Amino acid sequence: MNASSNSKVANCIGLMLAISLASVATETNALQLPPIAAGPFQPDWNSLTNYQTPEWFRDAKFGIWAHWGAECQAAQGNWYARFMYLQGHPDYQSHLTDYGHPSTNGFKEVANSWKGEHFDPNALLQFYKENGAKYFMALANFHDNFDNWNSKYQPWNSVNIGPHKDIIGLWSAAARKQGLRFGVSLHASHAWSWLEVAQGADRTGPLAGVPYDGKLTRADGKGLWWDGLDPQDLYAQNHAPGRRLVWEWNPAKGGSVPDAAYQEKFFKRTKQLWDDYQPDLIYFDDDVFPLHGVTDEIGLKLAAHFYNSSSQRHHGRNEAVMTDKHLDEFQRRTQVYDFERGKAEGVLPAPWQTDTCIGDWLYNERFFREHRYKSAASVVRMLADIVSKNGNLMLSVPLRGDGTPDSDEMEIVKGIGAWLKVNGEAIYATRPWKVYGEGPSTALKEKGQFDGQTDVQKKPFTAEDIRFTQTKDGRTVYAIALNVPTTAVEIKSLAGEKVTAVKLLGSKEKMQWRSETNALVIQPVTIWPSQFAVAWKITVAKKH
Repeated sequence: MNASSNSKVANCIGLMLAISLASVATETNALQLPPIAAGPFQPDWNSLTNYQTPEWFRDAKFGIWAHWGAECQAAQGNWYARFMYLQGHPDYQSHLTDYGHPSTNGFKEVANSWKGEHFDPNALLQFYKENGAKYFMALANFHDNFDNWNSKYQPWNSVNIGPHKDIIGLWSAAARKQGLRFGVSLHASHAWSWLEVAQGADRTGPLAGVPYDGKLTRADGKGLWWDGLDPQDLYAQNHAPGRRLVWEWNPAKGGSVPDAAYQEKFFKRTKQLWDDYQPDLIYFDDDVFPLHGVTDEIGLKLAAHFYNSSSQRHHGRNEAVMTDKHLDEFQRRTQVYDFERGKAEGVLPAPWQTDTCIGDWLYNERFFREHRYKSAASVVRMLADIVSKNGNLMLSVPLRGDGTPDSDEMEIVKGIGAWLKVNGEAIYATRPWKVYGEGPSTALKEKGQFDGQTDVQKKPFTAEDIRFTQTKDGRTVYAIALNVPTTAVEIKSLAGEKVTAVKLLGSKEKMQWRSETNALVIQPVTIWPSQFAVAWKITVAKKH
C-alpha cells in the first residue's frame, strides 16, 4: 500500500471516528424534552407526511417580514454580532468607535443600547396591510442568540434588556388587530458555533491576546450593568471552538457539536414562543430542521407539537405553517419548502415560499444613503413569477434601531402596494395555471445564491415575458406582462383556449382582442394603469 493509500485510509478512519463520536455524544446525552401536544401528528417522518398546507397560506401570497432586533442598533447590516469579533473587519473597527473594545464591551453592550424608542407596531402593520401584505412575520431571535420576547429560558431578552418590551407580544397583538396572519422567525440554533469568534482575541495591537468577552461568566459582572446575568446564556461559549465554522455540524470538517443542554434549551425556548404567542407560521433558518445533523428529535417533536396544538385551537383543523430550507421531495411533504433569496424554476406541486430582503437582512444605513434597495418594480415582477409557480413571497423590510423604516423603504412598500391595489386580483387566492409563463425569461437559468433560481432576474424583462395564474374554479386566467407593452401582445399559451372576455385590470377601456391559431392577440390601450407590469383578466370556457 503506497503513501497515498495510507493517507486515504487514515482520512476515512478519521471521518468514521468523528461521526461515531458525534453519534455517541448524542446518544449518551439523552435529551430531556418536555412533552408535546397530543394529536394526529406523531414526531416521526412518516406521520408528518400527512401535513397539508392550510388554505390561508395558499391564498395570502405576499407577506412582509421585519428583521428587527438588537443588531439593527449598529446599522451595519448582516451578522454584526459575529463580524465585530473579527479584527480587521469593518464591523470590528466600527465597534471600537461606537462601543469600545470587545474584550470588555462586546455584543452584550450593543443589545443593552438598543431601545426601540419609536417602535409603533400598530402603525407599521396598518401601513403594511394597506400596501398589500396578507401576513406578517417578526424576528423572534437572530444568530446573536438574543430573544425578542418574554423568554423563560433565555434571560438575555428584550424584556430584561434594551427596549424592556415584549417585542413579539406587541407584534402579535398588532397583527391580530389588523387581521393579519402572524409568523415568527428563529435563527438562533447555530449560535453555538456562530459566536465562537467571541472566544478569540486580537492578533495584533496593544490588546493582542486579551480574550474577548465571549468567555465571561456571571461572576465577572459584579458591580457592572449586567450584574446577575450570565454572558454564557447569550454567547453559549462554554465549549472548545471548532477549527472552522461549519453550518451542517460536521466534526470531520472542523465544526463543533452542541451539547444536550444547548439542544434542550433551544427546544424549550421555541416551544414557549409557540405556546405563549400562538403564531400561524414559524420560520426556521435551518436546513431540513433546527439542529438537523446533530439530531432530528428536536425538529420532529417541534413540528408535531406545532401541528397538533394548532389542530386543538382550530377544532381539528391544522392551520400551522412551518418552513425550512434545502428539503428533498419527501421532506417537502412534512412542511413548507423555503428558498432563501431564490425561487423555484417551475411550478412545484406543493406550496412553497421565497424569503428575501429589499437590502441586507438587518438594517444597513449604507443601503439608504446610497439608495441601493430593490425597487418596487423588481419586487412586483419577482412576486408575479413566484405566485405563478405556486409560491409565496416573504419580503423583509428591516427597521432601524429605533423601530422605524427609512423613507426609501416606505416608498418601496407604497410602490408595491399601489400595484397590488390595481392587480391584486391576479395574485391573491389564485392557483398555478397549466404553465407558469412564456417569453424569453422562461429559458433563463440564473442560479440563486443558495437554492433554485435567483430571486431577482438580472436580465431585464420584456412585455413578451408573461406569467399566468388562475382562479380556483379555473374559469378565469390572469396573464401578467412583466413589462408594459408598446405594441400588440401575443400570448401563445392561450392558443386553443376558448376565450370569451378580456379585461385589463385597472382600466376602463374596452379591450380589442382576437383569438388566432397560434396566440391570443391583445391590442395596447391608450393609458396603461401600471408603470412596470400589467395584468389581463381572461375568461375562458371551462373544458369538460
